[in-house]
Amino acid sequence: MTVTDETAAYFHRIDTTRFRPTSAVQGAWNTREQHIAPTLGLLTHLLETDHRSRNASPLDLARVSFDILGVLGFDEMESSARVIRSGRTIELLEVTLSQGGRTAVIARGWFLDSSDTAGVEGSSLPPMPPREIPAPWRASGIWPGEFVTTVEIRRHEDQPGRAQSWLRPQLPLLRGESTSSRARLLGVVDITNGITPRNSPDELAFPNVDLTAYLFRAPETEWIGFDTTVSYGPLGHGLTHTVIHDERGPIGTVAQMLTLRG
Repeated sequence: MTVTDETAAYFHRIDTTRFRPTSAVQGAWNTREQHIAPTLGLLTHLLETDHRSRNASPLDLARVSFDILGVLGFDEMESSARVIRSGRTIELLEVTLSQGGRTAVIARGWFLDSSDTAGVEGSSLPPMPPREIPAPWRASGIWPGEFVTTVEIRRHEDQPGRAQSWLRPQLPLLRGESTSSRARLLGVVDITNGITPRNSPDELAFPNVDLTAYLFRAPETEWIGFDTTVSYGPLGHGLTHTVIHDERGPIGTVAQMLTLRG
């Protein structure tokens, strides 16, 4: 990866609602389109930013769903936000991202109040291998586009469709702007759908139409662990399911519904 002033981040802010993508978001299915992963991180940042702007005591983003309505080119994008359900302890917020007057992605985030539950903290989700164990892996070996070259990956693949991976994005989401660890995570998590393909993408296309993440705590470390399982059904539908970890342990899950196209 060669970083220039232009590609020092995935996006540049134009004004309050408009953003310009850089070449660092170049997609894998089509290099003339954006990879959706950093866009989901941008939307997460916009959800959190809008929520904080209206709340003196912000809630925590615990679930976020993205519906992907179409592809994004390299033109500027515009966002809009609306509160669907307001409240002091629970809020549901929606942010849409449009391009050329066409809505491309809709994000909905549930924000929940926090309380002290350290005394019952725990999970029976299987642990990840330490990040030093999986070998370095280059996604560019099977995927084109610049975005996959901006993420450092270590992967252990049990078999096609089953892998444990550690990932670390090497660029910020927005030039000159701080983002949360949740936004940083959700700006890379869509890679899980291509990290252990059951079939070569040259033989079968398997794009996801959505992504839903459930987070019971925020990431606390730079590296993010993905324990990924890919399943295909008999009628052209698939599911990529991932348990998300940081180096302290599990933090949530992600699911992506796939459309299989031969």
